[in-house]
Amino acid sequence: MSETISPPPGTDDWTFQDQSLQDVSRTFALTIPQLPQPLRQVVSNAYLLCRIADTIEDDKDLPFADKRRFAEDFISVVGSRHDAAAFAAALHPRLSPTVTTGEKELIAQTPAVIRITHGFTPRQRAALERCVRIMADGMARFQEANVRHGLKDLPEMDSYCYHVAGVVGEMLTELFCAHDPDLDAQRDTLMPLAVSFGQGLQMTNILKDIWDDLGRGMCWLPREVFARFGADLDHLAHGRPLPGFTDGLGYLIGVARSHLANALRYTLLIPAREAGIRRFCLWALGMAVLTLRRINGRRDFTAGSQVKISRRSVYGTVLVSNLLTRHDALLRAVFLIAASGLPEGKLVDRHSVATGSG
Repeated sequence: MSETISPPPGTDDWTFQDQSLQDVSRTFALTIPQLPQPLRQVVSNAYLLCRIADTIEDDKDLPFADKRRFAEDFISVVGSRHDAAAFAAALHPRLSPTVTTGEKELIAQTPAVIRITHGFTPRQRAALERCVRIMADGMARFQEANVRHGLKDLPEMDSYCYHVAGVVGEMLTELFCAHDPDLDAQRDTLMPLAVSFGQGLQMTNILKDIWDDLGRGMCWLPREVFARFGADLDHLAHGRPLPGFTDGLGYLIGVARSHLANALRYTLLIPAREAGIRRFCLWALGMAVLTLRRINGRRDFTAGSQVKISRRSVYGTVLVSNLLTRHDALLRAVFLIAASGLPEGKLVDRHSVATGSG
């Protein structure tokens, strides 16, 4: 029988959840508290579930077969078909030394997180279980593929982004709709925009982290897009500029910008009285647009730190978002100003939601 890992002394499950969020994500520790209670607690729990799945995916020392097994076990844990303590006891000692202390503690205390998960309403639990199932399974499949030289094309990049971010947008929307009947009435309109919102955030992260990912032997860029501009991702390496690479980058910046325009449309469908949910969305949207601007202004960057937005920009995003939370016309105008100068891209296939400025 697997050894049970005891909770930290002097804490309960809810205290651990709040502390763990602070330890594993400064960004979400900032944005999630903007949400109204009890939505704040379920979204905090949802983020930690996703972070557990992400920790399995990102551990560079775990063989692919073990990542698949742990991913499947975690899906079963969330669905009450596998013991959380046994899962934690099996995975924790296998974690790489590069895994952060906060993430190791999160894995060790999976039972505390799951006890909270299993106390939510049936609709909330169903949303969380669906998200973890799709995310963990998708991550495992993409990990097993050879992505050293990029993904096949933009539809495959869309698929990857859906499994790691779009499905999170769907989950959050389901939780928002469970919280507010007026939002629930717009569920069918919100869902495709939620996927696009997640796609825009994930594409921004992929573009920012190109060189960091490459250092880990991974590339999430679409080969077909760069081939159009004469860039062969087989030869992508630090210090070896590829002809046409910055043009391919510009194309993807345009696609990401169009997804973020849909993110604004999504946010403005949220009733103005739900100021906390709007702020939660606006802060993420604003920081993504500013990051795209940094990338676009320095397409020859060689490290994510070179295009990371400053703390001052983060504070500015928070200030403007908070001042204009209930003012739709002004939010549209600010988006157009912030996105000015960025290429514009067309969304196709699954993400064929009509685009615009919101």
